[in-house]
Amino acid sequence: MTEARHSIGVDVGTGSARAGVFDMRGRQLATASAEIGIHRAPGGIVEQSSADIWAACCKAVREAVSAAGVAPETVAGLGFDATCSLVVLGQGGRPLPVGDPDASERDVIVWMDHRATEQAARINAGGYAVLDYVGGRISPEMQTPKLLWLRENRSPTFDAAWQFFDLTDFLGWRATGATERSSCTVTCKWTYLAHEDRWDPDYFHAIGLGVLADEDFARIGVHVVRPGTALGHGLTEAAAAELGLSPGIAVGAGLIDAHAGGVGTVGPAEGPEANLAYVFGTSSCTMTSTSEPVFVPGVWGPYFEAMVPGLWLNEGGQSAAGAAIAHLIRHHPHAPAAEGEARAAGLSLPAWLAAEAERRCASLSAAAELAAGVHVVPEFLGNRAPFADPETRAVVSGLGMDDGLDSLLALYIAGICGIGYGLRQIIEAQAKKGIRVSRVVLSGGAGRHPLVRQLLADSADIEIAVPAAEEPVLLGSAILGGVAGGAFATIPDAMSAMTVFAEHLTPDPAQAAHHDQRFELFSRFQSVARDAAHVSVPHEDYASA
Repeated sequence: MTEARHSIGVDVGTGSARAGVFDMRGRQLATASAEIGIHRAPGGIVEQSSADIWAACCKAVREAVSAAGVAPETVAGLGFDATCSLVVLGQGGRPLPVGDPDASERDVIVWMDHRATEQAARINAGGYAVLDYVGGRISPEMQTPKLLWLRENRSPTFDAAWQFFDLTDFLGWRATGATERSSCTVTCKWTYLAHEDRWDPDYFHAIGLGVLADEDFARIGVHVVRPGTALGHGLTEAAAAELGLSPGIAVGAGLIDAHAGGVGTVGPAEGPEANLAYVFGTSSCTMTSTSEPVFVPGVWGPYFEAMVPGLWLNEGGQSAAGAAIAHLIRHHPHAPAAEGEARAAGLSLPAWLAAEAERRCASLSAAAELAAGVHVVPEFLGNRAPFADPETRAVVSGLGMDDGLDSLLALYIAGICGIGYGLRQIIEAQAKKGIRVSRVVLSGGAGRHPLVRQLLADSADIEIAVPAAEEPVLLGSAILGGVAGGAFATIPDAMSAMTVFAEHLTPDPAQAAHHDQRFELFSRFQSVARDAAHVSVPHEDYASA
């Protein structure tokens, strides 16, 4: 019998599915990706197709395994992570339309969809006990507001649904046929109380979803298991054929994508409690582990065993991070010309701007001076933490009539600093409640350039550590596969064996006063923006969208 010595991680983001093959020391052998379609419509509507997502996963896994040159029988296990999107399936697993009734293939409400803003506001007005575990306020990005929107606006779909899955749990079901839910997904996004191993039926009755409680929660999760738990009997014959793997390969209960990044990064040094995981991608997510529950207003959690077994998790972040920077610079008059130069250099526009800023400055930290007089609060999709206000919007201050590259660079650098100041706010809010961390462990595609890493260290005023893994989110999911397949006894064991830091960046003392001043202005601009967002303006009619 061939020894199982590899694990596969599959990461489903907003625009693509990626797969990575790893050995049991955490060494990445190969990766591959496949695009996923996305549908947007007025009213905060963002939808996808679960069939399209699964097909992208299969393509990415087949190509990654081929590129790695490993035999399927050497794979110990497979792990999935995904965005916290809502998948709605009818009997037999058929897709049900979550928006346009004639578009049944669009059965996924994407995490960033804000159609349920009004439902979230109504839930928050109730002050329910379960809200204590989401920082006091539920977000329209979470699942109970979305389920309530479906019941109120698409009742035929709600009534016909056989299962409502978080996307990660859908992938586990599609691979194995098992309907168990991960404690990560249902605790972080569905109000499951993992520390008590139960749902709260009173909450569901109070908000208008009592039918789910009356069914004993059969459609949202009867059996909840820890991440990394082996699902069913492993890959089914059909799923194995689609993925190009062997039937029966273990599949671990999955994680939300950012939490997989946490598992793939926070193991080294003093351990998970000393290290704040910061996944800097389209959005950003901060994850802090504690041995006891800590309640931080505006920061989601504390969630029990949502990431590392035996530990509580506090989760913050920004609804738009890499996406905010892209949106910010896209509308500058010089952006088209700069985009052409970036393409010629084989770079994305943000990466090209980072390189240009680095070229102009004596040090990475000195790049902050290029943004003199320009300030950005990059909350284009509201504030996720620590103010939990989806209505607030971005602020850009200090722009003049200059439409050249200097102005574009100033805007870009100010935007990166704005992301760092938002991170600083989350760290300070947690510190006030007793959560103190030694460093931020950075992962995600938007944080790969050295300039971005140093500016984050300076603006957030904290050490930034960079994991050795090229794709730590994929590594986190591969760790789940390794645990499910029996290569490691526990997730902490696998983290110790497969994760390591490659780089440390510390704040530049020479820039401290400069960033303190900018941070104060950031906070003042942000406060005014929150006030402006709540001037009486009627909500859009999501039901007619």
